[in-house]
Amino acid sequence: MKSKEVLQKLKSLKDLDNIRGMAKYGINPDKTFGVKIPILRKIAKEIGKDHELALELWELGYRETMILASMIDVPSQVTKQQMEKWVGDFSYWEICDQAIMNLFEKKQEAYEKAVEWSFRDEEFVKRAGYVMMARLAVSDKEAQDEQFQEFFPHILRGVTDNRNFVKKAVNWAIRQIGKRNLRLNKLTVELSKEVHQIESKAAKWIASDALKELTSEDVQHRLSKSTG
Repeated sequence: MKSKEVLQKLKSLKDLDNIRGMAKYGINPDKTFGVKIPILRKIAKEIGKDHELALELWELGYRETMILASMIDVPSQVTKQQMEKWVGDFSYWEICDQAIMNLFEKKQEAYEKAVEWSFRDEEFVKRAGYVMMARLAVSDKEAQDEQFQEFFPHILRGVTDNRNFVKKAVNWAIRQIGKRNLRLNKLTVELSKEVHQIESKAAKWIASDALKELTSEDVQHRLSKSTG
């Protein structure tokens, strides 16, 4: 399938009601067709993996073409240069999260990039670093606890960032790491308590929200059961 065919298909699926709804969540209504993610996944499956088409679709700059690009690209063919190019193009949370979830977390450089991007000042690049930490905690089943503990100093660096999409990603990273197992749960609870002592509105929100989930009966029961 050619990029022009994909674009034509997306235009035929344009949904004005969805576009209006997405605008409420910070999605640019001028560059979207309002196609929902499950439909995009179906289209991606029909297309199959195609690195060159992914590059073309990304450059078209529409919400749907960029998300599709992340779904159909071939991780082994994605270079560090491409990762840097794409992360620099993130302009809102959904594109950021989809690119991480569908593609970047599958890269060997994922842990490296999580840390590297967390140092960056651009809102959605910095978010990408913490979303990567959160997603790796979910998807990398073979990772050792120490790999996530190495994120702790970088999480502490990010907790005072008041920008909504950064602080939510930092919070997400803490919660996902803390739900891997009982040991990491204990460590992230301690980390959250440390964060709560910081004189920062963002830090106190991040810590309170994380502690609420990590110490909840549901999470503690699940982790105890999985250990047993």
